[in-house]
Amino acid sequence: MPETAYAFDNRAADAEVQLAVLEAFLDPITTRQLDDLGLPPGARCWEVGAGGGSIARLLAERVGPQGRVIATDIDPARFHGEAANLELRRHDVRHEEPPGEGFDLIHARLVLLHLPERHEVLATLAGALRPGGVLLVEEFDRSPLHVLCDLAPEQRELFARVVDGILDVLGTLGADLHWAHRAPAAMTALGLREVHTTVHAESWTGEGGARLHEINSRQLQDRLLAAGLTPDELARFRELVRRPEFSALSYSLVSTSARMPARAQDVATVT
Repeated sequence: MPETAYAFDNRAADAEVQLAVLEAFLDPITTRQLDDLGLPPGARCWEVGAGGGSIARLLAERVGPQGRVIATDIDPARFHGEAANLELRRHDVRHEEPPGEGFDLIHARLVLLHLPERHEVLATLAGALRPGGVLLVEEFDRSPLHVLCDLAPEQRELFARVVDGILDVLGTLGADLHWAHRAPAAMTALGLREVHTTVHAESWTGEGGARLHEINSRQLQDRLLAAGLTPDELARFRELVRRPEFSALSYSLVSTSARMPARAQDVATVT
């Protein structure tokens, strides 16, 4: 499959806000997943696609001084936070070897859906787990974004058209917005066990998560215009989603965890 670059630029002027909006929505969900997994003190963790660093910092706090967290990103320009047990590395998970092996937890959020090489990368992540280690993959799904506020029909149509345009552009860049629901079977095929999936969605408002739609439309503006949207449509879309009273269902976040069997003979052979 063709290789792609990440669709969004970590060095763009609004990337800091983009990451902050994502963290505000996603971090509570990821934290609950980690609570359920019961990460012990002293664990070794790999945070893939670390972004702003919020989950890497959380992991560093949870594993304590005897544990270690390696945070990697293809462009760590927006990473914040330091800790004695936290190491940041510039790393391309598609082409470079894992930054070690024998991890107790590997977490990748909104990473694999963007990579045409996602199956190969998933195998790389699974191969870096220690016996009994856990892989947690969290991805957005292309689910309908139902408008939850009172809008005129033409405004609803505009919202749907631009959001669909954004998702279509991501698809042309190699993203798979249906990958989230394929991940459990892919993890099972790699010999991982205790595969468990949860799905979360909630309302996004113009003062909250809906800002992500505005930022995405700016970062992908040239491609959206080339796909047939007009400057006026994008301007009206941004004004619409900025309204405090605007509300629509978020993208669904699909979180799937799976465990490497504790005994090597329990790992299925994949051909």
